[in-house]
Amino acid sequence: MRFRRISIHDFRNISSADTYVDAKDIILKGENGQGKTNFIEAIYTLSYGSSFRTSHLRDAVRNGSTGFSISAEFENSYGEIENISTSFSDNHRKIVIDGKEITDRKELIYHFPCIAFIHDDIGFIKGEPEVRRKFFDQMMSLHSPVFFDNLRSYRAVLIQRNAAIRNGNADLIHFYDQRLAMYGLEIMRERASAVYDFNAIFPGLFKRISGSDIDLEIRYQPSWGDYPSEDEIISYLERTEERDMRMMTTTSGIHRDKFSVMAPSGPFASIGSTGQIRLCSILFRISEAKYFTSKTGNEPILLIDDVLLELDDRKRAELLSELDGYSQAFFTFLPRESYFGEKRESIVYSAVEGSFLNVDRS
Repeated sequence: MRFRRISIHDFRNISSADTYVDAKDIILKGENGQGKTNFIEAIYTLSYGSSFRTSHLRDAVRNGSTGFSISAEFENSYGEIENISTSFSDNHRKIVIDGKEITDRKELIYHFPCIAFIHDDIGFIKGEPEVRRKFFDQMMSLHSPVFFDNLRSYRAVLIQRNAAIRNGNADLIHFYDQRLAMYGLEIMRERASAVYDFNAIFPGLFKRISGSDIDLEIRYQPSWGDYPSEDEIISYLERTEERDMRMMTTTSGIHRDKFSVMAPSGPFASIGSTGQIRLCSILFRISEAKYFTSKTGNEPILLIDDVLLELDDRKRAELLSELDGYSQAFFTFLPRESYFGEKRESIVYSAVEGSFLNVDRS
């Protein structure tokens, strides 16, 4: 599967760009501030209906414009051509696939499985627990509609239970306990399984690329880890209800789970060098791509934005050698950076003030 043509209008600094991208590797080179990351963000927004840079799509509208539109011609995994568009105006997002408006983003993410490598990914190692929860939840949702549905249902029940706590409605709290336990237990099991599979990929990858003998692992610590059944979770929620009422929120559950990157001597964030931590965050994404392929048999589209810049030549070469399992990739580089001119089937664009010029196909 791959994009064949992408059109972007009034998105960030991109006034109008109609770009041919029917190749395995698309390379966007240019100085900072010229629109490379904006192009990557536009593809992500097209694929997910949301941005990785802002929670408000109005922030992505070009100055002086009232909205933006992004559209693409896309070849799916069956070789069929589809058309997709995402537009935003009057504070309203509209997503259309082959003439049909999509009202639930769930219908969107399984059409265009994109994995974005961005600078903020360093938070996978050094960030708060919420960052790692979000990573694993997105990784699992990308291949499993059942997990996506369970997670969505859990979050809806959590909102309702928290409202009942604030209102002091004990009967409703007990009603929501059962549903929270039901969805939460299933999510715990799926997360534990996903971490097991991730640990079959990530540690060896880190040792090969880093040249280090550090044995890393992802450790999953579920909030309800001591309660392996729905009844036991419900009983625990009842015992801690007074604490929840005092804190005015649900203080336990899968929304409190922790994922830690651990070395034998302790948390890797505390002992790893800056370079090792940056490399580790990139390898999270490569492991995600390999995990996705192992679960679906399909290869994702990769959006790789400036994250290779801090790697030395050896690590960059070895890392790129691991990027063999993708259907299409978009890379951003500074003009002076070396990139893979020897890679087959690539198109190079030069980004200048929101325009993408000087096509070079190899």
